[in-house]
Amino acid sequence: MAAATLVSAWGPLRPGVPGLCRCRPPRGLWAHAWRLPEPAGSGRSVTAVSGPGVSGTDRYCLELLRKRDYEGYLCSLLFPAESRNSAFALRAFNVELAQVKDSVSEKTIGLMRMQFWKKTVDDVYCDRPPHQPVAIELWKEKNLDDKAYRNIQELENYAENTQSSLLYLTLEILGIKDLHADHAASHIGKAQGIVTCLRATPYHGSRRRVFLPMDICMLHGVSQEDFLRKSQDKNVRDVVYDMASQAHLHLKHARSFHKNVPVKAFPAFLQTVALEDYLKKIQQVDFDIFHPSLQQKNTLLPLSLYIQSWRKRY
Repeated sequence: MAAATLVSAWGPLRPGVPGLCRCRPPRGLWAHAWRLPEPAGSGRSVTAVSGPGVSGTDRYCLELLRKRDYEGYLCSLLFPAESRNSAFALRAFNVELAQVKDSVSEKTIGLMRMQFWKKTVDDVYCDRPPHQPVAIELWKEKNLDDKAYRNIQELENYAENTQSSLLYLTLEILGIKDLHADHAASHIGKAQGIVTCLRATPYHGSRRRVFLPMDICMLHGVSQEDFLRKSQDKNVRDVVYDMASQAHLHLKHARSFHKNVPVKAFPAFLQTVALEDYLKKIQQVDFDIFHPSLQQKNTLLPLSLYIQSWRKRY
C-alpha cells in the first residue's frame, strides 16, 4: 500500500491541523469537564467516580483501567450510569489479557496464564464466576510468538478479533443490537489496532522487537533494524504514513455510518477522539514515530471527550 495511493484519503498532510471543534457547549459544561478524574498518581479518590456503594472488585477494575488504559477509562466515564461499572470491568479484563505478553519472559508461562483466563471465562458461563464480573474473548495465543505481522490485513484481522470484539461487547452492555453500529465498531477496532501498533513501536523497539507489517516495510525498503536504530529516514516515515493513513481510512468509514447508528451507541465509540488525536499529532511531526511529543499525554483529552459526548458525535 504505497503512500501515494492514500493521499486522497487523508487530504493535505502538511498544513496546520484544524481546531478541536467550533461548537461551544452550554455555560457550565466546561467546569464540569475539568472535574473529570486525573491520571494515576493524582491522589484523587475513586469513590467520587463510582459512588458510595463501590465494591472491592469494582474498585480494582477502575484503578487498573485508570493506570493501564487511561483513554479507555476516560471514555468509560461518559457511559450511562447503569452501564458504567460493566464497561470498567470489561475494559479492565481486556487489560489483564493484554498484559500477559509483556509480563512473562517465556512463551510457556504466557500460555499457562492464557489458559488460566480461559478457565475463568468457562467459570463465568457455568455460574461459578471469579472476582472478574465480565469476560471477553481471549487474545489468540499465536500473539505470544513475537512475530511481526506478515501484512496489514493480518494486523487488521487481529484487531478485529480483539479491539473490535471489545467494542461489540461494549455495545451489548449498552443494549445495542444494530448492524450499522456493528459496522462502525469493526472499523473503529481496526483503527485502534493499527494505532496501538504504531504507538507501541518505540516500547517494543527498546525490547528489540518489531511488529509492524512486513509487506509495508518491504514496499519501502525498510528493515526491522531501521526501527531498532530509531531511524528518521524518509522511507521509515513512509511506512508510518501508510499505516496511519489506513487507520484514518477506518475512522472515516466508521463515521460514514454516523447518521444510522443509534445515539445510545455513541459512548462506545468515544475512543475515536483519542485515535484522532494521535493521528493528528503524528502528522504534525511528519510521521516521526519516535518523536518525544508522541509519548506525552494530552492534558486536554478529558475535555475533548466531554465535548464530543455532549455533541453526540464520534
